[in-house]
Amino acid sequence: MIDQKGVLAKALTDSAYQRWQELNDWLVQHREFWQPAPFMTPEPAWARRHPKLAAMVKELSDSDCEHLNEAPEELARQASRLVPSLTGYAELVRVPQLSSSREKVTEATLPEVRATDMPGRKRLQSGAFAASLAPLEHPALDWCCGKGHLSRTLAPLCPGDIQGYEWNPELVRDGNRLARQFRDPVSIALQDVMAAELTLPGNLHGVALHACGDLHRQLLRRGSEAGLPRLSISPCCYHLAGEEIYRPLSEKASSHGGLLQPSRNDLRLAVRETVTAPARVREQTRLVSQWRLGFDGLQRHVRGRDEYLSVPPHPARLMKEGFPAFCRWAAEKKQLDLPGDTDFDAWLDFGAQRRAQVRRHELVRHLFRRPLELWVVWDYAVFLEEQCYRVRLGQFCDRALTPRNLLIDAVRVSGIQPAQHSHS
Repeated sequence: MIDQKGVLAKALTDSAYQRWQELNDWLVQHREFWQPAPFMTPEPAWARRHPKLAAMVKELSDSDCEHLNEAPEELARQASRLVPSLTGYAELVRVPQLSSSREKVTEATLPEVRATDMPGRKRLQSGAFAASLAPLEHPALDWCCGKGHLSRTLAPLCPGDIQGYEWNPELVRDGNRLARQFRDPVSIALQDVMAAELTLPGNLHGVALHACGDLHRQLLRRGSEAGLPRLSISPCCYHLAGEEIYRPLSEKASSHGGLLQPSRNDLRLAVRETVTAPARVREQTRLVSQWRLGFDGLQRHVRGRDEYLSVPPHPARLMKEGFPAFCRWAAEKKQLDLPGDTDFDAWLDFGAQRRAQVRRHELVRHLFRRPLELWVVWDYAVFLEEQCYRVRLGQFCDRALTPRNLLIDAVRVSGIQPAQHSHS
């Protein structure tokens, strides 16, 4: 006798798994380009194996770097002439647009007069996220909700009250005060969502906008275990995990023969992309990078060892004291004795040269940010489909609003029970 439920469950996972498998195998094939961090590795192995690609990025102007860093598909198209396996990049990273019309997004966005304590970018992100979920058919549970900005945005679209979970008592207090002030049907509870004894109430639509790492993975696991009718998640900070080596959630991905096993540090690459920072912040970032690379060259010279030495975050006062003070501080932290005749100007110039090199090598590495992110998120889709949800995966807003613009929207299929898995 044919198991109809099993046939349907398998059919649900096939398409998402194929996308995940394609990304997995492609990332494994190209790991020499993205696993070494240019900041720590002056000459990555790929630059020797692909000298024409290394020469191409070396010749780029600063403005070319700025443009191509924001246009990875264009960079992949240029690089594919020298590395043919990059040819299918655009198709590999393509996902559907789940965003609503501008009018619907505007309607779903909390008006500024009601957006107390809510940063403008967060207000717009919440509105775009909410519009992509409409219509809402169940009361909502806002996971790791902070002050409840998303909760209050969803309130007019939701058929019932909204419950928020937040572990920070100050945010809970402020969020409930805002809900009372604006008479929103929102209630925020003090709750550690990672608590083993947590029991989720049934018939709720679990939502999470930019919950980090293990926090959003906990909603995927606990929400599906509880059989919540719908889960809608925009994930963030995939590297914030309890384990050093990351493993997929889904059974199918976990049992794949050539499984990529990224470290926490590898997964940081997926969230390296940011929207444009103010000029002052960009300049300070440039200067800090130059100083750290200058000191890196100096410490290699002093120690006689060509290896990277991690330096902790520096105190803000050093930005006013200059590069020599930074080097002395870093040397003290690493128990190094700097020669009295150290030519700090020369090492500062070295740092500028290394920064130009790092920036161009990072262009190549940054091609792999979105594929690595999609490798994680397509696995989430496979996992949810294994639990008998129908899943939409796509972009809920333009990347200019937030690079973390992926949305996993899963609706539970009635009448089917998920398979019992040992993987957790």
